[in-house]
Amino acid sequence: MARHCRVGILQMTSSREPAENVATAEALIRRAAAKGAELVATPEMTTIVERSRTRLLAATHSEADDPALPRFRTLAADLGIHLLIGSMPIRVAQDRLANRSFLIAPDGSIAARYDKIHLFDVDLPDGESYRESALYRAGSEAVLVATPLAAIGLSICYDLRFPHLYRLLAGAGAEILFVPSAFTRRTGRAHWHTLLRARAIETGAFVIAPAQVGRHADGRTTFGHALAVSPWGEILLDLEENVGEAVINLDLEAVAEARSRIPALRHDRPIRLQRIEAVADGTRSV
Repeated sequence: MARHCRVGILQMTSSREPAENVATAEALIRRAAAKGAELVATPEMTTIVERSRTRLLAATHSEADDPALPRFRTLAADLGIHLLIGSMPIRVAQDRLANRSFLIAPDGSIAARYDKIHLFDVDLPDGESYRESALYRAGSEAVLVATPLAAIGLSICYDLRFPHLYRLLAGAGAEILFVPSAFTRRTGRAHWHTLLRARAIETGAFVIAPAQVGRHADGRTTFGHALAVSPWGEILLDLEENVGEAVINLDLEAVAEARSRIPALRHDRPIRLQRIEAVADGTRSV
């Protein structure tokens, strides 16, 4: 029997005000569900985009105390959908946060959590500088979720540049890889489409990337272009720079088809690195 999954993808311009962002996300999620989405995914930092350490810490809570999470859980249950909150900043210590995704089941329970593994510590040529490790605690576990809809692999934004994570998830059976993001405009223009297509091609999986877009209240600008990419690397959907939602039907049989055409996941081999030191009178192994 053919397997299909209708996925809703959100693109937002989250502000410094969590209550405002939750209300915006809720409206978009409801619209996606009204279009038939069985699984809806929101961007990285759905509930707040804030570069100030002081302001961000003041606005965040532990998972048990965060007021947004119960609202999203109730919403998923009311709509009867799987809901992926791309990420929220969650307090894990007095001065430390986790950048955490939540996959919520149609009964409102939390099916899975994922903490962003790779932290964005980068100095860009235009002067923008990011040090996520100064505030965030990195995750250490990849997360694959077996749902009635599909096998889902979780990741967040900068993880996209580390292909071994997606290889691991695909090798374990992931059919849909999620990459909720808040890519900078500069890096997005250069690499966003290429990296997402590469991850899909390498793994033979659907890649779904909800995104932040536009000028945010804290001064940063994000690239947008929320994408859906097929297991063959085709761009199925691009929200460009539009705030809103879109729903796409995924034919999950395309995963098996792509992996049968190019069975690269079955062709992985252990590799031993031979390091050579060149010297004046020849070469020698080290």
